[in-house]
Amino acid sequence: MKDFKELKVWQKAHLLTLRLYGVTRTFPREELYGLTSQIRRCSASIAANIAEGCGRRGNAELHRFLQIAAGSASELDYHLLLARDLRLLHEPDYGETAALLLEVRRMLTSLSRKVDLERSLAKC
Repeated sequence: MKDFKELKVWQKAHLLTLRLYGVTRTFPREELYGLTSQIRRCSASIAANIAEGCGRRGNAELHRFLQIAAGSASELDYHLLLARDLRLLHEPDYGETAALLLEVRRMLTSLSRKVDLERSLAKC
C-alpha cells in the first residue's frame, strides 16, 4: 500500500480539482447539474482513482486504477473544451486548466508505464 498523498501526480490532480471547483462557480445556475457537475466529478475522479489504486494490493490493481484515472482525464479534457466553446470557461482559465490537465495526463502515463514495468519484472 502506497501513500497517495506523496505522489506528485495525485498532488497535481488534487490542485486541478480545487481550481476547477473555483472556476465552475461562475458557470450559469442552469449548468449546475450539467456541465458544472460533470467537470467537478471527472476532475475529482482522477485524484480519487489514484488514491484508490494506492490502497489496493499490488501493482496490477494500481495499474488498473491509473488507467481509470487516465480515462477520467480524457473525459475532463473534452468537458473543458466544450465549456470553452460554449463561452462558459474564459480563455485564460481554459489555458491554465488545460495545461495543468496535460501535465497530469503525462504524469499518469509515466507512472502507469513504471508500474506496468515493475509488474512485468516481478513476474520474471
